[in-house]
Amino acid sequence: MHGNPVKRILIVEDDAHIAEGLKLNLRLQGYDVMCAADGSAGLQQWKKFQPHLVVLDIMLPGIDGLTVLQAIRLEDERLPILILSAKSASDDIVKGLSYGVDDYMPKPFNLEEFLLRVERLLKRADWNSGSHAGGETPLKRFAFGENRIDFETGTADCRQGHVVLTEQELRLLRLFVANQGKPLSRARLLEVGWGYSRRITSRTVDNFIVRLRRYFEDDPRRPVFFRSIRSVGYVFDPEPPSSSG
Repeated sequence: MHGNPVKRILIVEDDAHIAEGLKLNLRLQGYDVMCAADGSAGLQQWKKFQPHLVVLDIMLPGIDGLTVLQAIRLEDERLPILILSAKSASDDIVKGLSYGVDDYMPKPFNLEEFLLRVERLLKRADWNSGSHAGGETPLKRFAFGENRIDFETGTADCRQGHVVLTEQELRLLRLFVANQGKPLSRARLLEVGWGYSRRITSRTVDNFIVRLRRYFEDDPRRPVFFRSIRSVGYVFDPEPPSSSG
């Protein structure tokens, strides 16, 4: 491909016939291609394979494509993502755009058009690399109350002093910051925060919330930032109403 490094493309598609067809045609164009048949595998391959572009179906076993999209966008705002789905209802398209998808093609699709869109997305990503034009950058720092989180260094300055955060704590914090004031169920936190695994229970989420409260709340037993919502889950409010008196 004109002497440039080979671009890696990840296809997350549960229809084996479609996935193999796309893989074959993309490889004929000179791309390095990997396939995943469900959302969890897609997130694992995204981490390992580090693709330059993701082709993503919406209707997937386990975690759906929009949840995969959200999980990727917590860590990478610039990776080109093309949704390819039979779900062409306008509300799904709007959701995909609000979560940060770059392009959207309904099934059935024209192969030539698909290959041209892939090429265009990769070129645009090359143009934008090294500059902040044309795309958001991942959140680097966030402050609330007396707390300061540095997502680049993976550290926080909080009531416990200077702490080093684990990768999972950082993922949950990114998810809460991206959904300020919105109730998040334990299931949602598991899906987006962990990439959903049957080996992980909702108790795991609760244990992580306990840790976040210990770091960031003045009184972890009476949290104001990371609050429980009965029979729903949790909500993060960086600007809780000040208590009078």
